[in-house]
Amino acid sequence: MPEKRHCSTASNLTKDQVETKPTIGSNVEEVSYKNLDFVIWDIGGQESLRRSWSTYYVQTDAVIVVIDSADVTRLPIMKEQLHQMLQHEDLARAHILVLANKQDLPEALNAADVSLQLGLQNLRGRKWQINGCSAIKGEGLGEALEWIVNNL
Repeated sequence: MPEKRHCSTASNLTKDQVETKPTIGSNVEEVSYKNLDFVIWDIGGQESLRRSWSTYYVQTDAVIVVIDSADVTRLPIMKEQLHQMLQHEDLARAHILVLANKQDLPEALNAADVSLQLGLQNLRGRKWQINGCSAIKGEGLGEALEWIVNNL
């Protein structure tokens, strides 16, 4: 029987390509990939929802943060929220996967530049990875799941 892992995500990551739109509230989905079953919580990133994020942290093995890499004006807000979120005791052992989404857009920052903007190099004592992706094209998501499977 596959091992069940818990992941929280701040945006949409599903097994099928779907039209994406901002999450209002939260959604949950179970996804099987290789030898793991994931319980994925898709939680909205709107300011009014951030206070409830910590209710999803219990038993979280990995946090997947989806960044709009074409919206550079919001990166400082996401940096602040990410680092604040990672201070929570329930996420002390959680691995971090950042998906730099919208790589299909010409104005998008590449994954390395998003990493610098988010200060990922300052994360100490935890595994983290950043991958470029395009949710619209379905690119980069398989590699992201591979990283999680190989690091949990």
